[in-house]
Amino acid sequence: MSLAANIAVVFVAVLHGYFMLLEMVFWDKPLGLKAFGQTREAAQASKALAANQGLYNGFLAAGLIWGVILGAAGFSIKIFFLVCVLIAGIFGAATANRKILFVQALPAAVALILTWLAVS
Repeated sequence: MSLAANIAVVFVAVLHGYFMLLEMVFWDKPLGLKAFGQTREAAQASKALAANQGLYNGFLAAGLIWGVILGAAGFSIKIFFLVCVLIAGIFGAATANRKILFVQALPAAVALILTWLAVS
């Protein structure tokens, strides 16, 4: 169960690393425009905000990887960052786009459950 939990946590971290790249690097490029359904003008106007949001996603990814690297000692760290991702996903789904519930919150919830079960 521990291996499955760590795979799920790494998956969530990789997702957030990808979100970071989309928001910090590709926001106003074709990949980012397509991913977020924006015009080039809207992306240019919100580029600084997106980069800030991307930085936070990078911190979430880093925290999750840190927890996995620490092994059993990283349990609390993984739980903390997965709860952060879950809350952010629920908030994003409620305020921005319902799709965020499935792209961000659901993987975090699955990883959280697996991580919790791995120590039981």
